[in-house]
Amino acid sequence: MNPAPLCIELTRGNSIESFHYVDVAVADLSGKKILAWGDCEKLVLPRSAIKPLQALPLIETGAAEAFQLSEIEIALACSSHNGEKLHVEAVENWLSKVGCSPDDLACGQHDPMDFNLVKEEMLHGDYLKVAANNCSGKHTGFLTVMRYLGIDHKNYLHPNHQLHTDYVTPILSEMCHVDLSGQEPGIDGCGVPVWAVPLSGLAIGWAGMITKPSAAPLFQAMINQPFYVAGTGRACTEMISSTNGRAIVKTGAEGVFCSAIPEQGLGIALKARDGASRAATAALAWLLTEFGITEREESQSLTNHAGEHVGEIRVSLQAR
Repeated sequence: MNPAPLCIELTRGNSIESFHYVDVAVADLSGKKILAWGDCEKLVLPRSAIKPLQALPLIETGAAEAFQLSEIEIALACSSHNGEKLHVEAVENWLSKVGCSPDDLACGQHDPMDFNLVKEEMLHGDYLKVAANNCSGKHTGFLTVMRYLGIDHKNYLHPNHQLHTDYVTPILSEMCHVDLSGQEPGIDGCGVPVWAVPLSGLAIGWAGMITKPSAAPLFQAMINQPFYVAGTGRACTEMISSTNGRAIVKTGAEGVFCSAIPEQGLGIALKARDGASRAATAALAWLLTEFGITEREESQSLTNHAGEHVGEIRVSLQAR
């Protein structure tokens, strides 16, 4: 175990312009923490990095099978998508399949994650659809479970709604080996309850997904449909694609990133202390090379607006 966190350095010329600390936990299939950098027992809010865990009830209740969900739809249930045209169309078609409409989604609207990807929609003034919300796939998964079980979806965001008390929260507690009974949850950006979990517990949860039968369709969908996990230019899509599914990854807001490496039976969870996503992405990329999943790159090139190399983003094992 390394008491020091990973240090992600951003250089410009010969100077270190910025640096970020990243805490990391790695767990194995037995539910034990086997590697750590920094403080991996601290409580973190996993945000969207637990979407695959939150999607387990979709499989375990039989809802996915009953509605004959496609791999695209199952991948969307685990996603934080860009809201590109294909994402939005797939969510809207899925809603229709289960007898719902976009009006049933309680996740709200937000500006596009990348305006360049929705230029056509902007021209027609319809880029603020609720189905374009990056969490609309997760919410449609929730609606699918409730439709199948006959649960009223009114106020489904409330922590005391049956969806959470009977299905989503118990799964998170079970998978991450954490007692949530005495905790008051926060509220995620899409309105869903978000519980604080030790970083080591989050790694244990991701490792446990590897051998959990109900997680297999989720991971397979993410591997086969990586575009629907995130989208054009996104780290999750690129990492899953470039590793041919040897690493299943999912990012979360405020510098959280998680991964499962099935062939080695490992779960990884990390958190940038300052919430910087660039640090979290660089740290996970480095870890994937450390575990032999990707070829080593000493650093990531930093370019300016003209495309010129001006510095690099690199990992240091020495705390500053």
